[in-house]
Amino acid sequence: MSRPIMLVFLLVILIVTSQFEWRQPLLELDAAPSLSQKHQQIAKREDAVKEKIILSQERHIQRLNDLVRTLQMQLLRCKGQENETRNATETSRLSKQFIELERKHIVED
Repeated sequence: MSRPIMLVFLLVILIVTSQFEWRQPLLELDAAPSLSQKHQQIAKREDAVKEKIILSQERHIQRLNDLVRTLQMQLLRCKGQENETRNATETSRLSKQFIELERKHIVED
């Protein structure tokens, strides 16, 4: 008795699993249009993200350009101050040499 019950049980399992296999291809065919719509939505989202990344990079580039301009202006100011300092040092050295020449001239007289 156990054997016929086991055979019936196996037959039921075969029928149930075969039904699942038949239904899966039908579901995949029905899902195909929704998959293409999902792919389109995903592509749109990816494009939006890429656009946001590009805009963010452009803002960063603009900030970097502004920083470069600021640093160039500071460099020019520093060079101007360096030239002024160099001129002041040169003038001071010449003044000292002139004073020494005058002393020599006075001593010789």
